[in-house]
Amino acid sequence: MRTDFDPAAMSRNDFYRLLTATVVPRPIAWVSTTSADGTHNLAPHSFFSIASVAPPVVQFSSVGRKDTLRNIEATGQFVVNLSPEGLFEQINDTGTDFPHGVSEFDAAGIASEPSLRVKPPRVADSPVALECEVHSTLGIGDSTVVFGRVVHAVVSQDVMVDGHPEISRMRPLSRLGKDEWGTLGDVREISRIRHAEWQGPASNR
Repeated sequence: MRTDFDPAAMSRNDFYRLLTATVVPRPIAWVSTTSADGTHNLAPHSFFSIASVAPPVVQFSSVGRKDTLRNIEATGQFVVNLSPEGLFEQINDTGTDFPHGVSEFDAAGIASEPSLRVKPPRVADSPVALECEVHSTLGIGDSTVVFGRVVHAVVSQDVMVDGHPEISRMRPLSRLGKDEWGTLGDVREISRIRHAEWQGPASNR
């Protein structure tokens, strides 16, 4: 048995809660921006992914028009900081609906550091930062998808193993449904199967 849901017959918020409870886990882009007057903003966005490899482009959606989106439209730059487990409460703090013009870096007591290629600062204690220039934006309903071309990336040496970022050291958080967040948990490995080595469905092997 399954339960049917018709988005046309449901409220926007009810179907939003269904989507965010079923499209899980979602990586969190902790996006730092700078307004035209120089105020630094920091906010988590969990509608986040990679859009392209060549050129390197990441994407996130702003649900509604928040300071993050306004700043990006004004300056054309932003930084995606990895959201590590150790900064769980600070990340949640930056999701507070502070009045326009308040810096979440200052309000939440989060240390920043200068970026190399863009004006918005990086989160000093985040192990990974992707400095981005806006590639394009796309308005869809009540949201705006922001595509950012990655012009520089930095990774803390503390999370590197043999020259590669190690997931067990980065400890990224993810968003789930309701007020739930996900931590790394178990990590499983499996290699993609080449057709020349195909031995039938997994259920038969």
